[in-house]
Amino acid sequence: MKTVINLPEIRAARAELTGPIGFVPTMGYLHAGHLALVRRARDECASVVVSIFVNPTQFGPQEDLASYPRDLPHDLSQLREAGVDLVWTPTPELMYPPGFQTWVSVEKVAQGLEGAARPGHFRGVATVVAKLFNAVQPHKAYFGQKDAQQAAVIQRLTKDLDLPIQIVVCPTLREPDGLAMSSRNSYLTPAERQAATVLFRALSAARIAFGQGERRAETLRQVVRTVIGAEPLANLQYVACSNAETLEELELVHDKALLSLAVHLGKTRLIDNILLE
Repeated sequence: MKTVINLPEIRAARAELTGPIGFVPTMGYLHAGHLALVRRARDECASVVVSIFVNPTQFGPQEDLASYPRDLPHDLSQLREAGVDLVWTPTPELMYPPGFQTWVSVEKVAQGLEGAARPGHFRGVATVVAKLFNAVQPHKAYFGQKDAQQAAVIQRLTKDLDLPIQIVVCPTLREPDGLAMSSRNSYLTPAERQAATVLFRALSAARIAFGQGERRAETLRQVVRTVIGAEPLANLQYVACSNAETLEELELVHDKALLSLAVHLGKTRLIDNILLE
């Protein structure tokens, strides 16, 4: 496994790889969910590239950029064991040099949900992903369903900019008690970690109602609110029942919908979602 930092290095190392090339962009502090993406890429591609970059432009001024968990030596050890060919660890100064002023903005699909809760977040995501794609030039790129809106934004970006990259969205990996795997889970106190299971319990309760024939989106949202409301440590920021592709809020669910939520547990903000179909 080769590790590089600057742009000439990543381009030279990329040129030596055998295609097709699979790419897994990450912010590090890797968990089993990240490694599942790597395994999928390893299964489907001749070469696998992983980037580790905590992207400052997708964090708001009051968010956790400074405290975001980092452990590069452990990350590299896991990636080496997983059979990754190339790891790129660019610096903020490399990605956003002095005078940087060009941004990628995806419009409608980035506006609601996380886009509304975290202004500017998806401008940072879309810009950094466009830069990562430009440097790595993969054939396939792998993202997790847990960040469903991020995946939708990147799919839109890739389509609109005519990038010859297949976006592969992989299922959310969960702990045995249902909590979606996330680097931010490490922030939780023991009591908050126990309470965090309420996210998946709330989504599951709505899925049961859907399975029993409920198609009114507001009723499904209210099921989620009720379950979350019964957990004293959980503070619901939003719940949405939206079109799985456009992310526009629905009144009735016909074929498929994305049910998603964001919840604060103490100082930690967690997101999760499921597909209703």
